[in-house]
Amino acid sequence: MEETTSATPQASPDRSVADEEPTVEHTVEGETARLSITGELTDTARRPLVRTVTDVLLAEHSLRRVELDLRGVTFMSSAGLAVLVQVQKLGVPRGIETVLVDPPPSVARPLQLTGLWYRFTIAEAGGERAAGHS
Repeated sequence: MEETTSATPQASPDRSVADEEPTVEHTVEGETARLSITGELTDTARRPLVRTVTDVLLAEHSLRRVELDLRGVTFMSSAGLAVLVQVQKLGVPRGIETVLVDPPPSVARPLQLTGLWYRFTIAEAGGERAAGHS
């Protein structure tokens, strides 16, 4: 099993806490990459999340599934929605399924309101498919 961590940078006096990149950690087990995101899913999440997914896709040629554990996401903006769609599109050419694991209301509600909810597979932690999603 491979595991890496992207440390969250410390806020400088001229940079607000809200502008910090979220923490992205990942592990790879067989055909599944699991990424855990902690913090806010905004435009600042694009770089660490896309970089991590790209690195995993380049290193792991047998991947069939990317799970995004969103339990630690406290807020998501429209830019965060775009990041999730971008991550999903990265796996499409190789037939890799993008799964959102336990999205909190701060993530689920914007996805539902925009209709993007049905674009993703939604699962509970432990791998079970969440009720109410087809």
